[in-house]
Amino acid sequence: MSSSSRFDTNADELPRELVELCDRVAELSESQRLQLEPLVRRVVDGTRRRRRIMQLVQEALSQLRLDMKYLVFDLEATRRERDALREQSEGE
Repeated sequence: MSSSSRFDTNADELPRELVELCDRVAELSESQRLQLEPLVRRVVDGTRRRRRIMQLVQEALSQLRLDMKYLVFDLEATRRERDALREQSEGE
């Protein structure tokens, strides 16, 4: 019984300490393992969920930064156009 099949741990996905905990729980006697597995599985699932949420938040922030750059560019262009039109109308 390997911990990777029991808990579906992926070293890239989970912290090293959590993978090590899964390995240690897999080495316990069956009665101890049966008591701890549901708890460890909840921790693993929660860790994965938090990681996915963090990735979504980071992607959203990156998109927001890009959108802000476009908005600032548009605002500056609009101000330049306004100033040019104002100068043109004052010159007439």
